[in-house]
Amino acid sequence: MQTHSNFRLLVVRLGAMGDILHALPAVTALRQAHPDWVIDWVVEPRWRALLAADGSTSRQSAQPLIDHLHFAATKQWRKSLFSRKTLHEFMALRSALRSGKYDAVIDLQGAIRSALVARLAGCRRLIGEANPRELPARWLFSERVATHGVHVIEQDIELASAIAGDQLAPGEPWLPVDPAAEAWADEILPPITNKIAVLINPGAGWGAKRWPVDRYAAVAQSLIARNFRVLVNIGPGEEPLAEVIASQTSGAATPLACTLAQLIAITRRIALVIAGDTGPLHLACALGRPVVGIYGPTDPSRNGPFGTRFIVLRSPESRRDHTRRAEPESGLLTIQPTDVLRATDALLYPESA
Repeated sequence: MQTHSNFRLLVVRLGAMGDILHALPAVTALRQAHPDWVIDWVVEPRWRALLAADGSTSRQSAQPLIDHLHFAATKQWRKSLFSRKTLHEFMALRSALRSGKYDAVIDLQGAIRSALVARLAGCRRLIGEANPRELPARWLFSERVATHGVHVIEQDIELASAIAGDQLAPGEPWLPVDPAAEAWADEILPPITNKIAVLINPGAGWGAKRWPVDRYAAVAQSLIARNFRVLVNIGPGEEPLAEVIASQTSGAATPLACTLAQLIAITRRIALVIAGDTGPLHLACALGRPVVGIYGPTDPSRNGPFGTRFIVLRSPESRRDHTRRAEPESGLLTIQPTDVLRATDALLYPESA
């Protein structure tokens, strides 16, 4: 399909962290193939730092990928659907999207919510998957693309390729550089150091995906004994997990309660990330950092590490199940700290493997 040089594209991927990171390779490939296009994005406000540094309004290193950001606080809107504030923000978004005069809109989320936001643009071309995450969303698309890739990144690449008939391939995604966050990260991990820095992320979206924190602590203890620097990322509400690891390492592991921009900056300086199926793991992949992925009820072939060196640990007993149970999935409990340490060595010292 032919497109003109000033083609205007709107990307809809509202959240969450890992899902936005999975969408970035496809949009980066589009930007590389069509540098003259205008590419805008609709996102939940909390994920802004994945696309633009604070204060950035135009394309540069602080906002390398997209031309303009639109914000849709849909999660907040659902809490007060009929409030004056919600109505004002909704109408303002609709007006902004209509004024964008987009030639095409691509929904990389495949949900009813995202498809409805995409429809606000009033664009005749609304592109989505033939079998989206929420099947009823397909009836809101004007163009439905059959995807065949196993991983969601591959599926997004297929979807993006349909816009102009390209044959795109995933590459390293472009993430913003926030100068203040980079300076902060230099204080935490100075450029010159004799220690290998490892980031551990003990949290997960729900309990069934969460490897026991005492096992993360055992891994941290072993790494510290080998003169590694161990940082522990603290997500919202995950302070108790970091406290367990800090306590069991006699304070040698460093908890990090940081902003998203700071997490991007510190991950750029990390030698290895150890985590479950979480946003920080996918951030490490996007930045080309090696990862050890500890997986249980989610399928790593679809949502696992991609585009970097990685080892996924997952029990044959684990089955795909997105039920948000509080307790760790049984297969996840078969993975031991020694398994994680072996995987760490294999990634950090491949010549010895």
